[in-house]
Amino acid sequence: MSALTWITVGSLAAWVWLLLGQGFFWRTDVRLPGRTPPTEWPPVAIVVPARDEAEVLPSSLPSLLAQDYPGRAEIFLVDDGSSDGTGDLARALAAEHGGLPLTVASPGEPGPGWTGKLWAVRHGMALARARTDAEYLLLTDADIAHAPDSLRELVSAARSGGLDLVSQMARLRVATAWERLIVPAFVYFFAQLYPFRWINRPGARTTAAAGGCVLLRREAAERAGVPDSIRQAVIDDVTLSKAVRRTGGRIWLGLADRVDSVRPYPRLGQLWRMVSRSAYAQLRHNLLLLAGTVAGLAVVYLAPPVAVVAGALTGETLPLAAGAAAWAVMTGTYMPMLRYYRQPLLLAPLLPFTALLYLLMTVDSAVQHYRGRGAAWKGRTYARPEAAP
Repeated sequence: MSALTWITVGSLAAWVWLLLGQGFFWRTDVRLPGRTPPTEWPPVAIVVPARDEAEVLPSSLPSLLAQDYPGRAEIFLVDDGSSDGTGDLARALAAEHGGLPLTVASPGEPGPGWTGKLWAVRHGMALARARTDAEYLLLTDADIAHAPDSLRELVSAARSGGLDLVSQMARLRVATAWERLIVPAFVYFFAQLYPFRWINRPGARTTAAAGGCVLLRREAAERAGVPDSIRQAVIDDVTLSKAVRRTGGRIWLGLADRVDSVRPYPRLGQLWRMVSRSAYAQLRHNLLLLAGTVAGLAVVYLAPPVAVVAGALTGETLPLAAGAAAWAVMTGTYMPMLRYYRQPLLLAPLLPFTALLYLLMTVDSAVQHYRGRGAAWKGRTYARPEAAP
């Protein structure tokens, strides 16, 4: 058999394994677990780190102010050195819409070894401790809009299941052609890497969270030393979940029904930067892991369509058949995510092209790191953790 045939058969075997043995990652039915309203609603502090978010804040902050929560809840928006009037806009929105009490504060520039977001979270959590007796902390990004019952449902799920961390992956915005091509695949790849069913098993080794919406028990945060123990993390949500899990915390992660990101990524360059800023950090800045990832993506996602085309041109039936079968399984596993995002299923066969883009974004992430521009976001560039002062 030719080398292409061997590679394609290997790709088909990989897809059979992914279909059946990777926690059914492709299913999209992992939603908030059974929720029994508590007899007494615990107090909650909502912490919102925000840096230059004036564009999205009018679409997100009113949804937090309008939370229909039976207990006490207070919002702490931490303005992380914004230059676009984020803090003043937040105060104006609170005055206009009313609702939950809002405190806007600014901690100044991040301390040594801290990422900006976690420095802001630290400040918000400190304010919450000083001013409230909150049992839970809702850590949510400034671009996330919540349905009116979102906080109530999160707290009910945490209380009912005895969970220390409940996280929902917000439904990202999908409006432009590039968003349709790249955004659903982003969540698909994340679920493939961190299968939700595995994460949600008590004591599981696999763990992750989605940073846009994390309800965290205050006691669990203190036990895990959060956020100080993860202050250098660029991929802060996954690192947070690991810290909580290490100290015995119970975690749940799933897809959201009524929690949405309102941040637009209309152009390819914006989506590219979103992915590439942290892709190499995900690989622990390791060239061997980068090489393995590139090879794996090529074999699993790119080999099937190449084999189909080559087989059709040369008349070799085995690579054609194996490539078509692998491509069919790949396409079928992607369809549930497209349905979740309400996108045409005709996009599913294009997943190899999208995977190629992610491969290039990952390589670019490494290139930018070695050029000294890795993990750059909103005017800041972060060193790899072991190099941080």
